[in-house]
Order: sequence, then C-alpha cells, then structure tokens
Amino acid sequence: MTKNVGGIDRVLRIVVGLVLIALVFVGPQTPWGWIGVVPLVTGLLRWCPAYGLIGLRTCPLEKSEA
Repeated sequence: MTKNVGGIDRVLRIVVGLVLIALVFVGPQTPWGWIGVVPLVTGLLRWCPAYGLIGLRTCPLEKSEA
C-alpha cells in the first residue's frame, strides 16, 4: 500500500473519526457513530482505497531508497 493521505487530510480524518465514534457514547448515542471507524483507520494508515481508485493523493511522493 502506497501512502496517499497526507498532512491536513490525515489530521481531519482522525479528528472526524474520533468525533463520530464519541457520538456513540455521548450525544444521540446511535450506532451510526461507528461509521467514524472508516476515516479514523484511513487517517492512521495514511491510505484510502477510494483515493487509490480515482488516482488522487494528498501527500507528496516518497523518494525511493536505492
């Protein structure tokens, strides 16, 4: 998996994921908050399968070590 999520995008995904998951325990307490696992995991892994499908990347290209 090549990293395709970077910088601000990564931080926003992690924050939004945590906020949505927190809604499961505080606030309306609906199971819909578990959808926050998706942005949280993609932010932590720095890889988004949807970005890969459409050829988008928000992080700089990595230099190969050779």
